[in-house]
Amino acid sequence: MYKFALSTDSTCDLYHDFVAENDIKFVPLTFTVEKDGKLEDRFDSFTEYQQYVDFYNELRAGAFSRTSMLNYESHYEHFLKLAKEGAEDVVHFTISSGLSPTKDVAAKAAADVKKDYPKFRVYVVDPLSATVGQGALVRQALEWRNAGRTAQETYDYVNEIKVHLQHFVIADDLKYLRRGGRVGAASATIGTMLNIKPVLTFDDAGKLVVIDKVKGTKKAIAFIKAKMEKEGPAEPKHVFIVHTDNEPAARELEAYVIERFGIQPHVQIMGPVIGSHLGPNAFALGYFTKSLRNAF
Repeated sequence: MYKFALSTDSTCDLYHDFVAENDIKFVPLTFTVEKDGKLEDRFDSFTEYQQYVDFYNELRAGAFSRTSMLNYESHYEHFLKLAKEGAEDVVHFTISSGLSPTKDVAAKAAADVKKDYPKFRVYVVDPLSATVGQGALVRQALEWRNAGRTAQETYDYVNEIKVHLQHFVIADDLKYLRRGGRVGAASATIGTMLNIKPVLTFDDAGKLVVIDKVKGTKKAIAFIKAKMEKEGPAEPKHVFIVHTDNEPAARELEAYVIERFGIQPHVQIMGPVIGSHLGPNAFALGYFTKSLRNAF
């Protein structure tokens, strides 16, 4: 019997089967696809790999996807269900507060459920990241839950290690970042023409920021390798690779990490919420270091 329930929203980008097999409570965020002049609201709850590929092919064909935070009612129903099932302590992960106010919405909903279930308590974790970073912290919380740790111990632990999680995110086409306000229109046009790949990371406030620009995928991969050569993975020794339907880049990084560090990375495709902002063919790598985030 676990000492707490583990919960996350879908921006952790963990696969459906992994979530189900490990009894992780899951809240899908929402996104809206505009295609052929029509709007369609969807849930970030894919269950098969091909669904991810189909989404990125839609974007390649001209569809536009935008995201919105999960509303209060959905959070309330999620936590109410857990309380009715007998859960008392819950460690819940949201998308970074630097990207969305979802953390505050989750905390408000949890507090309202507690009014009717006084023993119910939710420890809301702000990962100050999303996708591979958030998923990495959920995996660590899972290990601690399975080892019999308490919610408070696990909450303190993930908040301690999250500032040591490095992120390197490579976007293929600047137009998606332009739509999200990350780069200007002129820079996006010139960057696309020159095959410029922006290198992004999460800053200390959990915001996605551009830290460099390189020309072409090969130099982008070389940038990540150079960073890892400067400081490689520390405890917990996990490396996380994610992509928006760019298997070749992901597998090249996977082969490098295995050969150089003897670590088998977790490799997966990115979900539509963060993928909407990066567009197809992006890829990212995350890992823990002794240094603080972005200190090298």
